[in-house]
Amino acid sequence: MTDWAVDVSSLRADAERLAAAGKTPVYVAVDGVAVGLIAVADPIKPTSREAIARLRRMGLEVVMLTGDHRRTAEAIAREAGIDRVVAGVLPAEKAAEVKRLQGEGKVVAMVGDGINDAPALAQADVGIAIGTGTDIAIETGDVALMRGDLRGVATAIALSRRTLRTIRQNLFWAFFYNVTGIPIAAGILYPAFGMLLSPILASAAMAFSSVTVVSNSLRLRRFAAV
Repeated sequence: MTDWAVDVSSLRADAERLAAAGKTPVYVAVDGVAVGLIAVADPIKPTSREAIARLRRMGLEVVMLTGDHRRTAEAIAREAGIDRVVAGVLPAEKAAEVKRLQGEGKVVAMVGDGINDAPALAQADVGIAIGTGTDIAIETGDVALMRGDLRGVATAIALSRRTLRTIRQNLFWAFFYNVTGIPIAAGILYPAFGMLLSPILASAAMAFSSVTVVSNSLRLRRFAAV
């Protein structure tokens, strides 16, 4: 309206009230005179607040990056339970903010669904694209969620943590069997006890090692989101 020299002072109070409620006000003018406001809102999904709370319980810091006006963004963030907001940023600025966080030594996961999120998805350590979003976001992300539900982000992170824990357990058992079994098979006990490891027992021990690792991995099938 400034470019068209339209005076919107009579509507500014209403515009600020709408912005504080999480809505984007759009001025309407006829023949150079401001005559009204249109409020555009993109309400958060009912499950978003639960998803944010779940991420915070997992010890993660949640930051909202948006191109919306600060007052609108802060209202939405309050509703979603997000404390930190970076508003009014362009796509390149989103990527720069991700890079800045990485410069602080943080591992950054970026969640997005639009074209304007693609640079930040590419910059992040892990890009998580919402499957219901644009093709370029899905192609850029490292992980694509099948549904447009932010609870899937918490589930994906929890599953990845469980998978890494299982891998570490499998490595422990694999090394344990080899560190214990190979010296015995080489005859380390023979001088003191006259014991040699039977090839049959050695084969059974190796097979049991594989069974242990596979059985431990199969426990992931019982994974359930919390």
